[in-house]
Amino acid sequence: MDILMPRDRMNLFPDASDDTLGGRLSAARDTAGISPDALADQLGVPCETLLEWEADRSEPLPTRLLNLAGILGVSPMWLMTGVGLGPDDHDRKLPLEAMRLQLAHLDQLHQECGRLIKSLARQIACYEENDEDLGSR
Repeated sequence: MDILMPRDRMNLFPDASDDTLGGRLSAARDTAGISPDALADQLGVPCETLLEWEADRSEPLPTRLLNLAGILGVSPMWLMTGVGLGPDDHDRKLPLEAMRLQLAHLDQLHQECGRLIKSLARQIACYEENDEDLGSR
C-alpha cells in the first residue's frame, strides 16, 4: 500500500508556518484535536520536548516520527517534507497504514526483547554453572 497520494491529491500547506517539520507537526496536532500534553504522554516524552519539535528547535528521532504520524493520522513523509497525506478527517487509509507501521515497529521491538531475554538467560546459566563448578572443588 502506497502512503503517498497521486500528485493531484497531495496535501501541501501554503502557509509559511507549516513549511517546517515543527509547523506541520503543530498543524496536524491541532487538526487532530490533541493537546501538547496528551500527545507528549502518548509518545512517552516530556511536553517540553514536543514543544521544542513544534518550534523547530530540535527534531524527533525516526521512530518517534513514525509514532507521531500514526497518532496524528498523517504520513511520515508529509511530516518530513509536506508532500503526501496531511491531516484529513475523511481519509481512512492512512490511519490503517500508520497502525500497520506501528505494529511492525512493535513486532521488531518484541523480537529484540526476545533475543535479549534469551541472551541474558544464557549468561545467567553460564554464571550458575561456573558457581557450581567452583563449589564442587
